[in-house]
Amino acid sequence: MKKILVIEDEAAIRESIVELLEAENFKAMGAEDGKAGVQVAQDYLPDMILCDVMMPELDGYGVLHSLRQNPATATIPFIFLTARVSKTDFRQGMELGADDYLTKPCTASELLSAINSRFEKQEKLQYQSHKQLDSLRSSIALSLPHELRTPLNAILGLSELLIDDYEQIERSEILELSTGIHSAASRLYRLIQNFLLYADLEMIAQDPTRQQTLNKGEIAFPKVLITDTSVRVAGAAGREADLKVDLENALIQISELKLEKIIEELVDNACKFSSAGSPITLTGRITEQDYILSITDRGRGMTSEQMASLGAYMQFERKFYEQQGSGLGLAIARRLVEIHGGSMTIESTPGQQTTIQVTFPIVQE
Repeated sequence: MKKILVIEDEAAIRESIVELLEAENFKAMGAEDGKAGVQVAQDYLPDMILCDVMMPELDGYGVLHSLRQNPATATIPFIFLTARVSKTDFRQGMELGADDYLTKPCTASELLSAINSRFEKQEKLQYQSHKQLDSLRSSIALSLPHELRTPLNAILGLSELLIDDYEQIERSEILELSTGIHSAASRLYRLIQNFLLYADLEMIAQDPTRQQTLNKGEIAFPKVLITDTSVRVAGAAGREADLKVDLENALIQISELKLEKIIEELVDNACKFSSAGSPITLTGRITEQDYILSITDRGRGMTSEQMASLGAYMQFERKFYEQQGSGLGLAIARRLVEIHGGSMTIESTPGQQTTIQVTFPIVQE
């Protein structure tokens, strides 16, 4: 049974609405003012809140603002009941996160129609969210075993050589085998971390409260971080000489840690899927509203079908290419960019080149 909280300072109206809702098989509860309404909402977590605007002590806007600050009540559907609605009132309520407005007096049919409509919309959003999470679980379940097997097999095989032939192995061979084990273990660790991050980002994408928390970071000098990160990643791949960097600075809406992760994945992808000696170019330009970062490589490229499939993690052409996790790295980068209010586009010509363009919002000082 759905629980509905009615916050209304006029007792006759409050009791009338509660009786109507109970007659329609809702579990209804009332609160005589805004302050009491906030407490009841936090204690009982109703499925919907109907709230008057004009109330003593704490008005409807104050109630809504307070509830939206608490993660437990932030997503409860909220409908205002008010005797008057100006454009200013309407805008203020919507900016705070109200779901609907009803003007008093309203008929029982109008009230029930608004309630049922809001519940139907919420159910559709929940269904879509569950569908996306099920798709995520399926993608990870299918991809994870294969991705982990390659570095794990290397660790097991090289360590078995050490165990079986330790008496005959030269010191230089021990160093070589140990280096191989460490390299495979590092790769395995990165894969696990990326899978966990990818799963977390997909859940954050469905949670507006967590998105707002994540969006609070800013970086004033991205040129230094982008340059240092790209040089480090290209150097690890033996491609530092191929790197060409031409960047401008801007105050952009993202934390240093998240920007570093995006650059790591995009430059690593460019290094993996282009030949040594071919250029990898990074450019950063400022527009009126955005900071646009472009990364271009002269590698094997992607088809339009592969680019369209980037929304869900996939490893492109796994049976032809040995590198693992490229699809995952791009998916992580794109989701991080989108959560921070930006966008990522890919232009690619198979067999020739790929350009990934990332747009970050500029913080208006």
